[in-house]
Amino acid sequence: MNRAELVDDIAKVTGQTKLNVQQTIGALLHSITGALAKGERVTLVGFGTFERRQRKSRVGVNPQNPKQKIRIEAARVPAFRAGQELKDVVDGRSKLAGLPKSMTTSSKPKKAAKPAPAKKKAAPVKKAAKKRKR
Repeated sequence: MNRAELVDDIAKVTGQTKLNVQQTIGALLHSITGALAKGERVTLVGFGTFERRQRKSRVGVNPQNPKQKIRIEAARVPAFRAGQELKDVVDGRSKLAGLPKSMTTSSKPKKAAKPAPAKKKAAPVKKAAKKRKR
């Protein structure tokens, strides 16, 4: 599933517009990324934990020339650790719980109300010119 498919799926389930869902997902990812950049841990109970880890420098092998050794610098990398509920559902040990009724709506996404078309002013009626008899 890619991001567009995720937006479509969430929009169908919640009844929100795709634009609203897309903005919400963007804000969520932005918040998680910002927290990880600061070195904070983000825990979503039942789903998992996002954290930043320190990877040590090491010696690697150049894939284009396997005989050549290269030094790989130390780096800070993002990591995800799955929560127990997520592990159980993925493994098939438990069923995916349904969404609360407050999150699901049976109606289609609400569209902005279109303004009523403005009534056109009636063109001025031309009076027939009276013919004068001479």
